[in-house]
Amino acid sequence: MNEQATISRRGVLAGGAVLGGMVMATALAGGARPAAAAMSTQAGAAFRTAGAVQPRALVRAAATEVYPASWKVTPFPLSSVTLGKSVFSRGADQALVLYRAASVDSLLAVFRRNAGLSTNGANPPGGWEEYGPNPDAQRWGPAEYTRGQNTAGAGGCLRGHYGGHFLSGLAMAYASTGEQALLDKVNAFVAGLEECRAALAAQTRDGAPRYSHPGFLSAYGEWQFSALEEYAPYGEIWAPYYTLHKILAGLLDAHAYTGSELALQLAEGIGHWVHSRLSKCTPEQLQRMWSMYIAGEYGGMNEVLIDLYWRSGDANREEFLAAAQLFTLNTLVEATSTGKDILDGKHANQHIPMFSGYVKLYNETGDERYLKAGKGLFDQVVPGRMYAHGGSGEGELWGPAGVVAGDIGPRNAESCAAYNMLKVSRFLFFNEQDPKYMDYYERTLLNHILGGRRNAESTKGPENLYMFPVNPGARKEYGNGNIGTCCGGTALESHAKYQDSIYFRAKDESALYVNLYIASTLDWEETGLVLEQTSSYPESEVSTLRIAAAPSAKLDIHLRVPAWVTAPVTISVNGDVADIEAKPGTYAVLSRDWRADDEITVRIPLTLRAEPTVDRPDIQSLAYGPTVLTAIDSSSKYLRLSFSDKLTLDGTISRGVERGERNVFEIDGRRFEPAYNGNDVKYHMYFQRAEPTVAFAGKDSKVANPSRSGGTTLLDDIWESAPFSSRDAFLARVRDVTSDYVEAGLLTTRNRQRILLAAGRAPIDAAN
Repeated sequence: MNEQATISRRGVLAGGAVLGGMVMATALAGGARPAAAAMSTQAGAAFRTAGAVQPRALVRAAATEVYPASWKVTPFPLSSVTLGKSVFSRGADQALVLYRAASVDSLLAVFRRNAGLSTNGANPPGGWEEYGPNPDAQRWGPAEYTRGQNTAGAGGCLRGHYGGHFLSGLAMAYASTGEQALLDKVNAFVAGLEECRAALAAQTRDGAPRYSHPGFLSAYGEWQFSALEEYAPYGEIWAPYYTLHKILAGLLDAHAYTGSELALQLAEGIGHWVHSRLSKCTPEQLQRMWSMYIAGEYGGMNEVLIDLYWRSGDANREEFLAAAQLFTLNTLVEATSTGKDILDGKHANQHIPMFSGYVKLYNETGDERYLKAGKGLFDQVVPGRMYAHGGSGEGELWGPAGVVAGDIGPRNAESCAAYNMLKVSRFLFFNEQDPKYMDYYERTLLNHILGGRRNAESTKGPENLYMFPVNPGARKEYGNGNIGTCCGGTALESHAKYQDSIYFRAKDESALYVNLYIASTLDWEETGLVLEQTSSYPESEVSTLRIAAAPSAKLDIHLRVPAWVTAPVTISVNGDVADIEAKPGTYAVLSRDWRADDEITVRIPLTLRAEPTVDRPDIQSLAYGPTVLTAIDSSSKYLRLSFSDKLTLDGTISRGVERGERNVFEIDGRRFEPAYNGNDVKYHMYFQRAEPTVAFAGKDSKVANPSRSGGTTLLDDIWESAPFSSRDAFLARVRDVTSDYVEAGLLTTRNRQRILLAAGRAPIDAAN
């Protein structure tokens, strides 16, 4: 780690600025939920029910979602997929309470005050979405500001980012539900932003326009951008292009999901303004800017400018593509595209969103370097920097390559980073249908994203964690629900679009990809297919997909077989087992002419297994299928757990295990809960595997479990070959491994015989 490791966006520099409304990590350890959150939970009941709802066909017709021609598969519109009852329902329903309760005046307050307009008596949401200590002075235009002039600190200098996220969330929620009130809020929000833009464009100083372009739109003056061009550090400014990305993304989502032409016009104005600024910068200046810690953080500006280029009919739309390319950080692209790992010490969420843009730049320009960079980034994070729940980073920064256990600290896994890694994996899959991208997507969406949403309603904030720590006795950083923070902002989008990657379609409409087993209904308008998926996965093994309306032509249905599966997956059609390969880490393919009421049944065996970290075989996590389990315990030291005597021939933990409802387990009197349940308790995601003696299925040899220099033990080496096809195969493995240990001088012949005797007596082929 470098010296920046002590600085985060939660600790705003200079001027004694305080993050309004934030509950810091030290307070989180106390365990009490803030009173305001409890009160808003009670008030949430009034917003549980939808009002008037638009027909889905009308919602879909208004949408303007666009995709590049080079994608081999594409997503479905949000309005084409309806969520059913599943573990995700909780997060989606609780998020809708907030969207329905949201005040557009409150969200517009920072924009209106900056533009000199009335706030209609509203106050901003709070947290980082605040006025700050110097909001009126911070209307400065670029000609009014001199480096160092802002002595009030960075407080308030990110205002507008949260509103941009909220606009995206409202638009997505409308596309998902068709609720008229949500559409009305989107339109009112966009109209309010246009009033602010017009007011900013009308401002003058010394007889000239105060701001450099009429398309400029922000909740503070243009000075942060000009100061960045002079390399102002974080603390004097915050991250101006990061904030702008959220505003621009919100406008594009309003256009994509509701068809708002005004939103597109505002986005085009911003795009032209960005080009007008950055096109005047030198290449050296741009590289230095994008390398600056947090001040140069630009979110996914390159991605949204590419999106703007794809959807705009503006006569000068080429400026959007040119501007997107100006956000390329050459050192990072060169390294990740060639396999060189330079991530150690870098701010994870400052850099991950860049790669969503790089992948899309490949789609537009054909420059292979960009696609290779995206793939390289993914491979450098997964699995070598990935925690069990899919998160990454310690204290917002990445550690060394191939270090997971060694990078477990007090503040791991920023929620934003997980959100943006999902986007990267998704865009990579659209280009190359490698199942590993959807394996990662499933793990992270279920455990980190859903688990990051506190199990509570709120009319005030997103109730989402900031960090999802993995250290012993950790507690999720829910605080005040993270109102106004970056992670609270991304949460406004996360829980409105759980359905966006359940299904994908081939560009030529010849194939359907079933990526996630989540209860839902797909209405594929272009082919006539209506597919109903009924599933309690991951709390049950069976998912049923019924053809409610048949497609107009032959269709290949690709069913994802998760890589973690250790027992055979069974796929049946109309009750008959299909003669197709269902290999873990692939897609099984059913190809036929489908008829109404055809039924596909997918049985994915859910088994309990321990997963060692890449750098410390003894530091492990516990998973049940895709579900990461956490031991409920307040101890600040690693729990020492033993599982080898609980293993059966398939290598799964089966003996002496009690599974209750909703994937709650009890093992040796210890309670384990799913990471996705949103409970606010102290937990252990990792434990230290302690197998002091060699034992099998309750038969203890009383022989100390020897280890090799690399950290693996005799038991590790035996069970590495699981699943075993038979008892004889298991015993043969025990003989081979113990023989190797004897030859290496790690085991005596007499102790080997004791181990062989225990293995021979063990009821290893019985679950209990």
